[in-house]
Amino acid sequence: MLEAGEVLAFLCQRGYRDRIWKMELDMGTVKDFTKGSPAKGIMLFALPLMLGNLFQQLYTMVDTIIVGQGVGVNALASLGAADWLSWMVLGLMTGLTQGFGILYSQFYGAGDIAKLKKSIGDACIVVIAALVLLTTAAELAIEPVLRVLNTPADVYGGAVLYLRILFAGIPVSLLYNFASAMLRSLGDGKSPLYAMVCASCVNIGLDSLFVLGLKWGIAGAAVATIIAQGVSLLYCVRVIRGISVLHIQREDLHPDKRMIVKLLGLGLPIMFQNTIISVGGMVVQYVINGFGVLFVAGFTATNKLYGILEVAAISYGFSVTTYVAQNYGAGDYGRIRKGIRAGIGLALATSCVISAFMFLCGRMILSMFISAPEPEGGTVLGIAWHYLQIMSVFLMVLYLLYVYRAALQGLGNTLVPMVSGFVELIMRVAAVMILPRFFGEEGLFWAEVMAWAGAAAILAVAYYVEMKRKEP
Repeated sequence: MLEAGEVLAFLCQRGYRDRIWKMELDMGTVKDFTKGSPAKGIMLFALPLMLGNLFQQLYTMVDTIIVGQGVGVNALASLGAADWLSWMVLGLMTGLTQGFGILYSQFYGAGDIAKLKKSIGDACIVVIAALVLLTTAAELAIEPVLRVLNTPADVYGGAVLYLRILFAGIPVSLLYNFASAMLRSLGDGKSPLYAMVCASCVNIGLDSLFVLGLKWGIAGAAVATIIAQGVSLLYCVRVIRGISVLHIQREDLHPDKRMIVKLLGLGLPIMFQNTIISVGGMVVQYVINGFGVLFVAGFTATNKLYGILEVAAISYGFSVTTYVAQNYGAGDYGRIRKGIRAGIGLALATSCVISAFMFLCGRMILSMFISAPEPEGGTVLGIAWHYLQIMSVFLMVLYLLYVYRAALQGLGNTLVPMVSGFVELIMRVAAVMILPRFFGEEGLFWAEVMAWAGAAAILAVAYYVEMKRKEP
């Protein structure tokens, strides 16, 4: 008797993909981007991702608000000192799993269920190895990296404690990213949203309990984050169990060298891209640390809003990558071009709305992070508000960067986005090393904008060249 997976593979080969996935499509579990309006499809997929990312940023903000108000400015600066190293580790995890998702989407668009299942099976092997290596390396790197970054002595201990606990939860975080990448690759943006809603509610409740109630301080915020990620992982696993095309068989777990090479060929460049960007951020952090605790606290407050600034850009990025990868698998280049035009329009409009919101409400939001008597509190708020204003003015550049990078990744080109990471690194480092000599602290505020502009220019040119090269 044929196994269920063999029956599905046979039917796909006979052109019955739509019937196989009809129930799942009707339930809204997965989405076929090879049909329908490109703009509508990208927006409908991106909206739940935006809400999910917004909830994720919400519990990051709550961490910051509770720590800043309940523990103090030094604790807030400790979170800031830990930011770029924690972002680097997160970038490694999301980069690897996001790269894998590109291959899943291409197989989905081509209607090849057998290869879809095999790619997921081989990805499981890579992820298990990665979580062991990454957890070990991250824990060993904490103190050396913080010392290299010239972390102020009065925030060093808090940063080490926070990262020790946070990195102990790497296996949970990596498995969540692995599961959510599978769902997004099939066009399911709703399940990651629901997972983030659950995680945010849990995190906010536990933050209040651990930090304010039990007085665990910065350690309580880290523990709350790990437990919240565990909740989101369990939710995604529950959804995956209900999607037939994601059910792998024992034979799918037998290593296939060629498939693993394909997976790593997509995942590793995105990992390196995120690492390069993080290194640039660490250089910025090194320079900022030399300006004292108040300047670090002000930068930290704005960086916690950075997630709100780019929340829609990240969502459009995931949506565009899935859209392009599915249509690339189907060989429909005209539809890819229409989708990118629609994505650019949506991204520009959204960035303008977010910028306007930040100019209206940003200062009030920043004040929620800061608990310090005058004049210290006013100084920190002034630094944070000035930085936020500059980023808000040029936010559309960041949104274009995400769309073009996502388009290239969907086409299977993860090398140019990695090169764009080098451009970001060069621009960011040049800004913080050169501009302060002429403009003082003011020069530091322009590092991010310069990094966005350099990377966006490279990615835009590369996308049009790549499309011209690939189209028959």
